[in-house]
Amino acid sequence: MSKKGYYGRWGGKFIPEVLHQTFEELEKAYQAARNDESFWQEYLELMSTYSCRPTPLTHAENLSKHFGGAQIYIKREDLNHTGAHKANNVMGQGLLVKRMGKTRVIAETGAGQHGVATATMAAKFGFECTIYMGEEDVMRQRPNVFWMEKMGATVVPVQDGSKTLKDAINEAFRDWVSNMDTTHYVFGTACGPSPFPEMVSWFQSIIGGEAAEQIVTQHGSLPKRIYACVGGGSNAMGIFGRFLKEDQTDLVGVEAGGYGLETGKHAARLCGVDASPGVAQGYKTMFLQNDDGQMRHTHSVSAGLDYVGVSPILSDLNDQGLVRFEAATDDEVMEALDLTMKKEGIIPALESAHAFVQAFKEAPTMDTKDAIIINMSGRGDKDIFTIANAFDDPSWKEFIIERGKTYSSS
Repeated sequence: MSKKGYYGRWGGKFIPEVLHQTFEELEKAYQAARNDESFWQEYLELMSTYSCRPTPLTHAENLSKHFGGAQIYIKREDLNHTGAHKANNVMGQGLLVKRMGKTRVIAETGAGQHGVATATMAAKFGFECTIYMGEEDVMRQRPNVFWMEKMGATVVPVQDGSKTLKDAINEAFRDWVSNMDTTHYVFGTACGPSPFPEMVSWFQSIIGGEAAEQIVTQHGSLPKRIYACVGGGSNAMGIFGRFLKEDQTDLVGVEAGGYGLETGKHAARLCGVDASPGVAQGYKTMFLQNDDGQMRHTHSVSAGLDYVGVSPILSDLNDQGLVRFEAATDDEVMEALDLTMKKEGIIPALESAHAFVQAFKEAPTMDTKDAIIINMSGRGDKDIFTIANAFDDPSWKEFIIERGKTYSSS
């Protein structure tokens, strides 16, 4: 049996001495909530009245016919409040912050959805809020930055390193060390020091619980396979957890293949050959790092999947063979996104589209009586600049140029 806070050989809590008391307080509050049935009921009530849960499970009939194999179902986390699964974790942690009596929250964000969700939660509960975001991601996700700021959050562009998610996490930890008496760090994914991986997965488990009931009601049986994109791993853990003991359901995590695994410009930690065990940002997992333990630059068309590490829980599930990991390249992601929009009128986030890629590869090889679920972790409107650029859309370019002229002359 693994030590507390470990999942097999992964996880742990590698933190500076100054943060030990803060983590003890968090662990105590979290365990008290886990053991308090009224807390989970309060959480479910909040999510049902404020965050549009349960989210639908949509039968993608046109895609199913197009591929001629398994029946494709899409778990619609894009319809959750703030447009992604991120609100599940954030609102749960918000309830914990209230219990702990703290008045300020900080967070890191890559794709921006966690930042928007945290700013939303802070506005609802009346917390002061600061969001750390890599400068590169600020540029890629400007619409999300706009909404964070309008909800009262302070967005801090991080200029260190690769100017992406890992650097935002480092800055958030620095803030927390300086302000731990009043501040809670709303960690956005199932990574980091214990108890964050377990706690985030617990709040996200609402996805899998709903999906299991919905697929049985709509299809008559549990799914043959479930697909989820994997950055840090929170949406994957959210839907996988309920099905880990279901032998008839295969679980497939899809990482960012970027320009291709052979190029080194990707963010594949569990299905590639470039990652190795390491300790960083408070926990042990598989990291993309060089021989000296320095974190490498990563690449993905999606702002939320270019993280150098991955959930220690997923690293353990990979060791056990309970989850299979694949990678989707940028080009494959754009093709899957295009097909999904045209066949179903649904716009996945670029992160989510990675899961669609692998599902589309495998669905045609399966029986028409089988069901598969794709966890659509977020909606793609946040990615409009990146998507339009990737499609090289001339009318969009013209719009941006003309809009720029309008702003510069006003």
